Amino acid sequence: MKFLGNVLATIIGLFIFLMLFFFGIVIITTIFSGDPDTVTVKNNSVIELDLKNIQYDYAGKYKDPWLKLFSDKKSVGLTDVINAIEDAKTDSDIKGISILNDESPLGMAQTKALRDELESFKKSGKFVMAYANSYSQKEYYLNSVATPIYLNPVGEMDFKGLSAEILFFKDLQEKSGIKMEVIRHGKYKSAVEPFLENEMSDANREQTTALLNSIWNSVVTEISKSRNVSVDKLNEIANGLLARTPEMAKEENLVDIIAYEDVYHDAIKKALKVEKADDYNKISLFDYTKKMMTTSKIIEGTNEIAIIYAQGEIQSGEGDVTTIGEGSMRRSLQEARENKNVKAIVLRIDSPGGNALTSDLIWREVELTKNLKPVVVSMGNYAASGGYYIACNAHKIFAENTTITGSIGVFGILPNFSELSSKIGINAEQVNTHENSAGYSPFVPLGDKFRAVTLEGVEHIYNTFVTHVAEGRKMTFAQVDSIAQGRVWSGSQAIKIGLVDEIGGLNDAIKEAVILAKVKKYNTRNYPEYDKELEDLLANLPFAQSKESFIKEELGEENYKVLQEIKRIQSQKGVQTMMPFKINIR
Repeated sequence: MKFLGNVLATIIGLFIFLMLFFFGIVIITTIFSGDPDTVTVKNNSVIELDLKNIQYDYAGKYKDPWLKLFSDKKSVGLTDVINAIEDAKTDSDIKGISILNDESPLGMAQTKALRDELESFKKSGKFVMAYANSYSQKEYYLNSVATPIYLNPVGEMDFKGLSAEILFFKDLQEKSGIKMEVIRHGKYKSAVEPFLENEMSDANREQTTALLNSIWNSVVTEISKSRNVSVDKLNEIANGLLARTPEMAKEENLVDIIAYEDVYHDAIKKALKVEKADDYNKISLFDYTKKMMTTSKIIEGTNEIAIIYAQGEIQSGEGDVTTIGEGSMRRSLQEARENKNVKAIVLRIDSPGGNALTSDLIWREVELTKNLKPVVVSMGNYAASGGYYIACNAHKIFAENTTITGSIGVFGILPNFSELSSKIGINAEQVNTHENSAGYSPFVPLGDKFRAVTLEGVEHIYNTFVTHVAEGRKMTFAQVDSIAQGRVWSGSQAIKIGLVDEIGGLNDAIKEAVILAKVKKYNTRNYPEYDKELEDLLANLPFAQSKESFIKEELGEENYKVLQEIKRIQSQKGVQTMMPFKINIR
């Protein structure tokens, strides 16, 4: 036994040694690799715009020092990128920006914000050039700001207008016996329509058509200005697929030069006055942004504008970069309003909504904060349903034309397996002390009384939601109700009906906050600072993602997204203030 004990102790000791060795290597690598302070910008340099790893406005900050150590090496958000490009306008070492085969996970409102900054960069007298082997619609929207635009001789361009596809599951439920019991308020609350019908309702088709047309019009209007092609002509090109080949795209003035990548690089050398046989100086957008983040000047004085980022679905718990949590949001609002140096708050929202209770708790913190300091909302890709809930009582609301907002409605989904259970021979029996003591069981058909009581709760939350909007936007209940009912609106539509005050991005919201705060010199402070543990980060390391990678490889990217969406719906608890659907514009 002593021998076995020694063997076991040796094995455990070896395991601990290997784990310590592994984490030691990781920590050493993290500390000594890619220190942004060592990044140098050479004279006569070009920034290469690569956005593959830039997805969120805010990359996040953490309280845990270990998490700070790991995350700071890769923490770059779109806001950091835009600030870096702003700095590059006056950086004598930077001569231009190259957009090379860019593929971006950014949404439309984020892309618009970046595009505006590139336009501003061009006005400083520096060049923005673009090359791609092929252009998707969203990438072309961004790249259309460049002069000139290159396209590979055997490449292609996707320019055909926008489309939304929605899957319906009514027949699948009947065949499988798995039914989603839906309780909702709002004739446009089409988040649950796929479980109730086999085809799109007139109300849903109406709002989806109007939304897509509004977003498309905003996109082609900007492309029209950059390319000097009329909006009518761009619509004609989209209708007839008249830019599908490089030659056709050039004929329609959507691209300037058809050539291979080496010709593009030669053109950059010429612009920099570099010999054709020599290399030119390049710096990645990531490295340049990290460099500027560590060297940006701090304005003298103590005045601060707090920027609180609310990204992702609204859920209970702490939250993180991808989810809006009650813990981090309420704590951030409390800290900002109690900090004497913070003179105003900008709440940057990019959310389709989520848990109704959490939305209301965050709304309450905004209400308490705005009574002490100015609160301005900046809407990103989405500020819909619960995302609008937490925005509606701000002093002023900014949105982009392409922002998806509104969706003022409430629903609940209860999965029910009673039909499936019956088919496979499972029978559920209940013993109760009172008429309603059992609550809801997915193995028993939904009773009329339970449905009525739940609908009463949904109606109460809807009425509360509409009342908050009416008070925040200085409208009557009836006025809000007429534009609510779960309907989604684009930013350009929302400003006409009173849900938004001005069209503009995050910087416009900051400028408004400065005016309301009556300050001149100020610095910005980013929130939240997430209270997460090291193991939360370790869960994202490569060895912990092997299962996800395997499933994605076996199912394919699109099927994996469908699986994730099903899991997301199943994980929703309580009454939801969630926008009707997700739109992925390409």
